[in-house]
Amino acid sequence: MKKVLIINGGQNFGHSGGKYNQTIAENTLEVLKNFENVEVRISNVSDNYNKNEEVEKFVWADYIIYHTPIWWFQLPNGLKKYIDEVFTAGHAKGIYMSDGRTSENPKINYGTGGMLGGRKYMVTTSWNAPETAFTLPGEFFNETSVDNGPLFGFHRMNAFVSLEKMESFHFHDVEKNANIERDMKLYREHLTNVFEKELKPQLV
Repeated sequence: MKKVLIINGGQNFGHSGGKYNQTIAENTLEVLKNFENVEVRISNVSDNYNKNEEVEKFVWADYIIYHTPIWWFQLPNGLKKYIDEVFTAGHAKGIYMSDGRTSENPKINYGTGGMLGGRKYMVTTSWNAPETAFTLPGEFFNETSVDNGPLFGFHRMNAFVSLEKMESFHFHDVEKNANIERDMKLYREHLTNVFEKELKPQLV
């Protein structure tokens, strides 16, 4: 039995109602139901949560799937607060033990004290920015991808606790030019391909 934790980082704030990421989380659940022997738990950062119970979910899971909008080029405040609280509560309780260094040689081995080894994570993001803002010369993000640019720190955070990255999926232009049916179809195909590789027995 493989265990998947879905973290829905959408929230109601300003002109955002959190509905788009709720839809993504629902599509994730539908895809995972197609696989046998998969148990799923869902955490919504906008709900009341117990940080110690969330730590237990991270330790329980084989796979963590984060769904997050991007606000002002960063994680939204609700998801950032969730991570700050849960990861801090997870010190020496299954998320991380230390920063990995020793006092004898503090210049090396930073970021090697995570406790979630053997587990993997995936992230989806939703943007007002079109994909071309990241890919075309002269456009806003200077040809820097979401993963290597705005999400660089997020990925290093997960590496710090010893999680291994799976291929991300990014939803673009969701405010001015949304095509939910098309985008969810592409996402379901992406998620199916990722988990077919992860969950199906390998032919020898």
